[in-house]
Amino acid sequence: MYLKQIDQNINSKKNLQKIGSNAILVLQNGKFFRGIGLGYEGTSTGEVCFNTSITGYQEIISDPSYAEQIINFTFPHVGNVGTNIEDHESDKVWTKGVIINSEITDPSNYRSLKHLDLWLKKNQIVGITGVDTRSLTNFIRDKGAPKGTISYLRNGKFDIKKILKTTKKWSGLKNLDLAEKVTTKKNYIWKDLKTWKKGEGFLKNKKKILHVVAIDYGIKKNILRYFSNFNCKVTVVSCKTSANEILKLKPNGVFLSNGPGDPAATGKYAIPIIKKFINNNIPVFGICLGHQLLGLALGAKTKKMNLGHRGANHPVKNLIADNVEITSQNHGFEIVKKNLPKNIKITHQSLFDNSIEGIQLRSKPVFSVQYHPESNPGPQDSVYLFKQFVNNMKKNAKKKRH
Repeated sequence: MYLKQIDQNINSKKNLQKIGSNAILVLQNGKFFRGIGLGYEGTSTGEVCFNTSITGYQEIISDPSYAEQIINFTFPHVGNVGTNIEDHESDKVWTKGVIINSEITDPSNYRSLKHLDLWLKKNQIVGITGVDTRSLTNFIRDKGAPKGTISYLRNGKFDIKKILKTTKKWSGLKNLDLAEKVTTKKNYIWKDLKTWKKGEGFLKNKKKILHVVAIDYGIKKNILRYFSNFNCKVTVVSCKTSANEILKLKPNGVFLSNGPGDPAATGKYAIPIIKKFINNNIPVFGICLGHQLLGLALGAKTKKMNLGHRGANHPVKNLIADNVEITSQNHGFEIVKKNLPKNIKITHQSLFDNSIEGIQLRSKPVFSVQYHPESNPGPQDSVYLFKQFVNNMKKNAKKKRH
């Protein structure tokens, strides 16, 4: 009932009366929200989720993990620091759309090069502003993430029944392998850039002590930068690269990246590959989708969450160190706790809903986390995980020498 009221409230806003709404968001249950178009003019369908972060919108939108998703930002002032060429997490933007509460102000930041509206246009991302995003968030919180379609047409004439039909027809994320869609088409060696520093920008790593092979299920660039911080050479390979091809590269460790879609679907080809590394006693580290795929390879199960975790303020209990980390998260699937294989040790747990946030194999240097230690949501609470992986690789290399 209150969704209808929200739509009426939007239509009564003065700016919409003046300008006239030229964009619409239609949900699978038939409810719709009118607003002002933003970015690329067109129509786009995906899963509508919300992100509670108050900064980092460029990194969020360019994260490949958001493929086939429309992001509803709960923070109203999105776009206020513009965009730049340094905060891209991927060369191609896979996000299907953005929903923003307030009209974007002129960007105010010394790093800004382009208005968010122009950046969205360039990357062909459809957006809508003037929506009561918090009320939409409450709906998602209570009902789960719905399928939805954003349509932006300058004439503001919409065939809502047709848009609704398109929305309902879309398959949704369950059973959808998207890693194959977003992965690199050609294997490459990372350009050794370290994480960005004020006054210095991206410095190059000149020491290459260890070799990491990163399997790209939708990898974020800042993960690669962190490996450069720890003096690693990184070879990035596509998600369907065989275990034998990777082993020929003689890695000191294998990294399983973040990415979009259903881990069970991606696991059909990923699990046998990951199992081979574990059987060969190679150190393995996974983040996000990589964490879920590692769980599947170790005999656990995954499921789609009703709500998912997306934001930069998620408290996670480190069960080993007995402390709390404030983490950045973006996932809609999780490892199932029930009937977890005995060889898996839970290392981290969400303080929001007690879901699994980290695991390790009891007998081998293999571990993963559900959250993003490279995102640094203010604190650098979780950078130690890269150090842990590097130490595992060093120990393993020392064993091989003896």
